[in-house]
Amino acid sequence: MNGSFNTPFFNTRFKEALFHYSSLFDMYEATMPRDIPERHLCEKEILGRDIVNVIACEGLERVERPETYKQWQVRNTRAGFKQVPLDQNLLKNVEKIVNTEYHQDFVIDQDGSWMLQGWKGRIIYALSCWVVA
Repeated sequence: MNGSFNTPFFNTRFKEALFHYSSLFDMYEATMPRDIPERHLCEKEILGRDIVNVIACEGLERVERPETYKQWQVRNTRAGFKQVPLDQNLLKNVEKIVNTEYHQDFVIDQDGSWMLQGWKGRIIYALSCWVVA
């Protein structure tokens, strides 16, 4: 998950979480009917639980601590890992599928060896592979 709401400062954490989760709710609204049980389950049990944890919990009680993919890159490199380059054929296939079969506001992009997945220009997830250096 790509997010910058791991800060100890409530106002910053709240604002960043609001941007992140509002993008997810907007994505659900645009792609799924409101009355299906699976959507309610995702919104309440998954997103709702995560939102409460990020906003209301402090210290050891807060288990959701997303950081940006660039922060993860620094952290993984310092831990002795090396990023594996993206398979360009795989990336092109994913882009083709997303551009032809998904909602027009889904985004697939690349930043170095990261495959970025987003909604309306906001990066929601960043995927990469790492090996021990």
